[in-house]
Amino acid sequence: MEGTIQAAGSYLSMNANVTAMTELPLPRSEALLQRILGIHSMVENLDPNLPRVFVRWAIRHPRHLPALIRLARAHQQTSRARDLALENGMQVPPFLILSVTSLCNLRCAGCYAGAVGITACSPEARPPLTLDAWRRVIEEASALGVVAFVIAGGEPFMLPGVTSLFRQFSDRLFLVFTNGTAIEDSDFQALKRCRNTAVVVSVEGDRELTDERRGSGVYERALRTLDRLKAAGVLTGLSVTISPANIDYWSQERNIDALLARSGPLAFFIEQIPTGENKSAAIPAEQRARLRATVLRVRNRATGGAYLIHSPDDEEFFGGCVSAGRGFAHVTPTGDVTACPFSALATHNVSTATVSQAFASSFFTMIRDNGPMLETHDHPCSLFANAGKLESMAKTLGAYRTGASEPAIVRLAPQTLP
Repeated sequence: MEGTIQAAGSYLSMNANVTAMTELPLPRSEALLQRILGIHSMVENLDPNLPRVFVRWAIRHPRHLPALIRLARAHQQTSRARDLALENGMQVPPFLILSVTSLCNLRCAGCYAGAVGITACSPEARPPLTLDAWRRVIEEASALGVVAFVIAGGEPFMLPGVTSLFRQFSDRLFLVFTNGTAIEDSDFQALKRCRNTAVVVSVEGDRELTDERRGSGVYERALRTLDRLKAAGVLTGLSVTISPANIDYWSQERNIDALLARSGPLAFFIEQIPTGENKSAAIPAEQRARLRATVLRVRNRATGGAYLIHSPDDEEFFGGCVSAGRGFAHVTPTGDVTACPFSALATHNVSTATVSQAFASSFFTMIRDNGPMLETHDHPCSLFANAGKLESMAKTLGAYRTGASEPAIVRLAPQTLP
């Protein structure tokens, strides 16, 4: 998903047909129009689907325009830095996923963070990174050419002061994935002042589907959080874990439209990883094809108001899995640098090594150089699909398991929220 910002000046500088397409009037201020056109000129090579969504959002929230311009410039600068690093033999990803805490206030059935040991990690045995340590990680990764950070967990808002990271690094994009039930009043106030942060709230579908997996009352609290974020002018969206229980629901356009109308312009549909006792999560090819067709129809609407990401199918555009530095890498709550959040193997930890050493590791190179390692074989995650082969090869490079001593196959029961 490289580049989540692009404004298309052509939508705003042509004629009345453009205004009808965006369903918004042209900006009254010529200076404002020029700023929007400037963003387009700086990032004109990015995904052409983005203007339909983000120009409309930017016009509604003009106070974010300076930050959007700053992020567009950062994209250009970091792109050059990554190209230079590649010439020197190191592949730097544009995105870095940070699981900033192993703590979570929910117990969702089939949680991937539990399956790979992120939430099963014992703080007594493996101390988590401090807020200052996360600052150092972001600072070093930014200098290498990382332009955006995906903030995950656990539940990221259970790390006190997490929003201070977003404000400190105002020239980087932060995409925060949250269950929407742990954001405090102080967090809302801080997010209101952050112009470089998007907050994506997780739901499973309607109230019944969401509460069945996440706990009674979660659906209503998640939607209230979305309402409050939108009222504060925060860029918002939703994230859905696609499973056999809800794939038919999301294969209907009206259901996507209904929730997008309540949430925001971003939507992520991520297929659940079928592992261990959770192997029933595997989705038949026919159902997957129906969902894919629905996602593409919604995404390609001429006046579409949402930018949809569908994993793993969208990875085909990049030639397969983009882990291990091709598109992203991942840092666990205790500092281990893994190929992706679904992998529990590492050779470097940021407490004892630099981020650049992790990016340049033989482990990441081995994954990228082995094409079959990145083939999904109709599995939502290629590294899971090739877990045996990956572990066997990784042992020769001194790789170790992250998180818990063994990956935890968890079947967490939903809980009731107050």
